[in-house]
Amino acid sequence: QVQLVESGGGLVQAGGSLRLACAASGNIRSITAMGWYRQVPGKQRELVATVTSGGITNYGDSVKGRFTISRDNAKNMMYLQMNSLKPEDTAVYYCDLWLLGFNHYWGQGTQVTVSS
Repeated sequence: QVQLVESGGGLVQAGGSLRLACAASGNIRSITAMGWYRQVPGKQRELVATVTSGGITNYGDSVKGRFTISRDNAKNMMYLQMNSLKPEDTAVYYCDLWLLGFNHYWGQGTQVTVSS
């Protein structure tokens, strides 16, 4: 069993910053990739950023240049540094994890609210 727990969400004013964290635990072996996604009610979950086990990153167009994804492999942690936040960044943010063999897991999400 794999558990993913997000933290760091909250309320911030536009232009501010937040740092999200995702803690992975359980039967974690051969992680191939981890990522952040976000979702607002009535819309599909969208890509924020991903990072492979080799350190290759990919970002959604709307966050490029403002958000930075990183991993601490020794601690099984992943982070999302969010700068220059905009009201349209308001969403529930989820972390995900892929293991070798295409096993896929999601966290429970953390709310990020950006006020104008």
